[in-house]
Amino acid sequence: MERFILAINTATAPFSTALVREDGALIAEVLLTSPSRGFGLFMPTLHQVLSSAGVSLKRLSSLVVARGPGSFTGLRVGLAAAKGICRGLAIPAAAVSSLEALALQCSSGSLPTCALIDSRRGEVFAALFRVFPGQTPRIVKEETCLSLKALSDFVDSGALFIGNDYARQAPAVRDALGDRAILAPPSLWHLRASAVAAIGLLKAEREGFADLRNLAPSYMRPPDIRK
Repeated sequence: MERFILAINTATAPFSTALVREDGALIAEVLLTSPSRGFGLFMPTLHQVLSSAGVSLKRLSSLVVARGPGSFTGLRVGLAAAKGICRGLAIPAAAVSSLEALALQCSSGSLPTCALIDSRRGEVFAALFRVFPGQTPRIVKEETCLSLKALSDFVDSGALFIGNDYARQAPAVRDALGDRAILAPPSLWHLRASAVAAIGLLKAEREGFADLRNLAPSYMRPPDIRK
């Protein structure tokens, strides 16, 4: 019986779920933004991905989830769902960096790729990678949290930029770096669960899957709690 891998991204909006074969081929994927209902549609969407492909939960061999950085609430939802599914089915899981998966979605050959995810407070989570086909992105500068204006210091020369909010981030990147910034096509500026799956498969080939007890969110800063 053919087995499949379920991938989850709740680190960014739109959240997404994807179903892939064990060889990495994409079977089904859904991206959904629902501000009024938050993550209330997450589980129905997950069910939709499986049912549209005619695949039952019992045919899952593993699960890959984005561990962040990103939305604090989203990360808790995604990781809790991943742990519940994996415990119930007794299958392994992998948690991967949201920024690394985002960077995998595009490359510019000679230029590094700078991945951005909104951090609120006028800041972004950012990391700089070299992206090569068939490999996990190679880290050039580690994940950090900084203001969009500080990107000019974070990126020494030119870079290809991809983020999770083209309308807000692209103009700020242009203002900060001018001609040094090459923007990925707007259609790519959403983190896809299929990219999360691709990173997870590449890492699992090299490192194996993680112990469920070690699946923890990567917040990278204290929560924005206000009175």
